[in-house]
Parts: sequence; C-alpha cells; structure tokens
Amino acid sequence: MDILTQVSAWLAEGETVALATVVASWGSSPRPPGSRMAITLNGRMAGSVSGGCVEGAVVEAAEEVIRTGLPQTLRYGVSDERAWEVGLPCGGSMEVFVEAVRAGA
Repeated sequence: MDILTQVSAWLAEGETVALATVVASWGSSPRPPGSRMAITLNGRMAGSVSGGCVEGAVVEAAEEVIRTGLPQTLRYGVSDERAWEVGLPCGGSMEVFVEAVRAGA
C-alpha cells in the first residue's frame, strides 16, 4: 500500500499521524529525496526515510510534532569516520521534514 493511502486509512480510523519526508540529501545517503515514512501516536509506522539508520530519532520527532502541531526539519549527517557510531553507515547527510497530518486537510 502506498504511504499516502496508508495515512488516509489511519486517519479514517481516528489515528493521529505525522508524515516524514526526505527533502534533501548529500553524498551517500540511505534514501533519496521524496522517500516517506508515516508514524502514528499508537506506534504504527509505514515506509522509510533511512532504511533504519535514523528511524528511531524520526519517530521521536514525529511524536513531538503530533503533540505540538509544529513541523520540524531534521538534519542528519556525519563524517565517514563517525558514521557507524551514530547509525548512518553511509556517511552522507540528509534533511527530513516532519509534519502532522490532519483529517480533511
């Protein structure tokens, strides 16, 4: 199922949803711009913005975005030497925009 279809289904079920989208990447990044992940406050997830590298941090930000209604732009990137240590083994950089999605919006 496509991410936006999944988001629509969750909204129809009464879920509160955030959508994370890769908006930019530099160097070797795990997912290209346009990659998306949907997150609900009830712990449901669909899609991927990093193949698992930074999903945990994105989920935490998504929960905050849902609670506050304030979107966030997250930036991840490290030097190749520290890449494995922080969970970005590709060594690239990326920006992820996280926004709350409301029914009827």
